[in-house]
Amino acid sequence: MNTTASEWFMLTPAGALHAFAQPQPEETELTLQALLMGERALDAAAWAEKASAAASVLGSALEQGWVQRLQRPLQGPDAKLDDFLPHVIASLSGERRAVLASEAGFCLGRVGVDQTEAETLSVAAVDYSGFAERQARRGWVGASRYVSFHNDPEFLLPSYSFIPFWVDGTGYWLIVGGEPLLNNPALVELMWGIKEAGTRFAM
Repeated sequence: MNTTASEWFMLTPAGALHAFAQPQPEETELTLQALLMGERALDAAAWAEKASAAASVLGSALEQGWVQRLQRPLQGPDAKLDDFLPHVIASLSGERRAVLASEAGFCLGRVGVDQTEAETLSVAAVDYSGFAERQARRGWVGASRYVSFHNDPEFLLPSYSFIPFWVDGTGYWLIVGGEPLLNNPALVELMWGIKEAGTRFAM
């Protein structure tokens, strides 16, 4: 795939969901994750320095819509993560109600819901994770990704949707109220911000 010296690359929201979808990513996913290693978007040379498979992955990643070309180097999140989280997760919910939970069931960030509801949703995410693991052991992987819960029998609009992802081996649940707005650059910002925060945020 031809590249120029004046272009940079960044994950799309779909690419972020794909790259961070498993606790143990394979080489392609690790190569995609490398695009979020740094304070700004990477050009081809910088990406190849961080992931040796970058050149071979680029063509298919562009075709799949996982990576996009940029004409200028996009700056990564530079706010304190505690201040940054409510703003970015709000953009992922049609009702601006969202929670970020750890895989252990702790509420890490919330917007549009009170603390009690946020803690309840965080624990519910862990319960659902246990359910999905049990089903996978029985041979059904259909419960292993995303799930939405509805309050009405028409199933038109979910009350909450649960989206799991893993950053550097640490699991998280994004829980969004109402319509999930996942085709949003804020999703990439969220994962970029967590990855930049590294082990300090994980602890």
